[in-house]
Amino acid sequence: MRYRKMPGTADELSLLGYGGMRFPITGDGKIDRGKSEAILLKAAELGINYFDTAYVYHEGESESFMGEVFERNGLRGKINIATKQPSWLMNTPDDMDRVLDEQLARLRTDRIDYYLLHGMNEERWPVMRKLDAAGFLARAKADGRIRRAGFSFHDSVRLFFRILGEGDWDFCQIQYNIIDTRFQAGLSGLEEAYRRGLGVVIMEPLHGGLLAKPFPEHIASRAADAGITASPAALALRWLWEQEPVGTVLSGMTEMEDLLENAAAASADDAESLSLVERLAAESWGEWLISRRGAQCTACRYCMPCPQGVNIPRAFQFYNEAVLGDVESARAMMARFTKPHEHAKNCGGCGKCEPLCPQGIPIAETLKDVSRVLGEHPDSDATS
Repeated sequence: MRYRKMPGTADELSLLGYGGMRFPITGDGKIDRGKSEAILLKAAELGINYFDTAYVYHEGESESFMGEVFERNGLRGKINIATKQPSWLMNTPDDMDRVLDEQLARLRTDRIDYYLLHGMNEERWPVMRKLDAAGFLARAKADGRIRRAGFSFHDSVRLFFRILGEGDWDFCQIQYNIIDTRFQAGLSGLEEAYRRGLGVVIMEPLHGGLLAKPFPEHIASRAADAGITASPAALALRWLWEQEPVGTVLSGMTEMEDLLENAAAASADDAESLSLVERLAAESWGEWLISRRGAQCTACRYCMPCPQGVNIPRAFQFYNEAVLGDVESARAMMARFTKPHEHAKNCGGCGKCEPLCPQGIPIAETLKDVSRVLGEHPDSDATS
């Protein structure tokens, strides 16, 4: 495993971090504890030393599960734990201390290495300022409950620059990948944070798994002709690691094969570089995906559960596959893996999900497109 120093600190963080939002689950939606523990232990064995979670991941179970695994296997002193304050639940300054202490207990530790205000946006940041989150973070650092203070972000680059200037931050976490260079904080935010001396943790490096799917035929052919052997996921990750401002890159690796593939890319001699032909292929691939993208969904599941039972992330998954050209396969997968009550056509348009979406997707309207393209509506037209 290769490592990169976090700016302004002596911390050497693995190029690849583990994200605790997408553990394997059982049929009832709970964390599959056996499979998930095996993946966590393998990640640590392979040299990953940055493990990220949050108060709300897996309906509040992620922190406790990770804490149990780390304590039982004696890993705590060998790794960095990152977690996030549920900013939308903070109503008083006392709430911030109470929740942090609860998180320390869940994680079975006396300190959190990297602590973030979760999901800063135009609605939440003013509340954090009013509650003096900066003072809270300073006190928590001073009394040793946290080591590094930061924020994760989902909003405009203008707000991102404002937050950078209104807090004493050690690091930040942004969504950035080969198709999100101009989305939210984007490339300009990445470079500005680094210029200010902040470490930058990257989330959604594979855009919810989209960048791990096989190359489209024309990109695959071009890659083969150029002698490119890297998988789509490896190419997307190396495209990130080649950029100096990028720190550790989080991947929510649900399957052991995902972990092994990504860790191999992070350990290779060429982990932090691309050849010219690889870079050109990666950029061409990204441009093609941007031109064909349907829904911006990364399957974070913040929109769930839907009051009408619609499986929103899965509907968007099949929709995107259809938009990328595989309509019949997408329809077949929807029929096989989605129950009738989970279909997009059942959306009642209540709008409850939309304020929760970090990507700002107009979910109700997009679900109408899903229903039309996937053939759930009488006047469906998958070619439009």
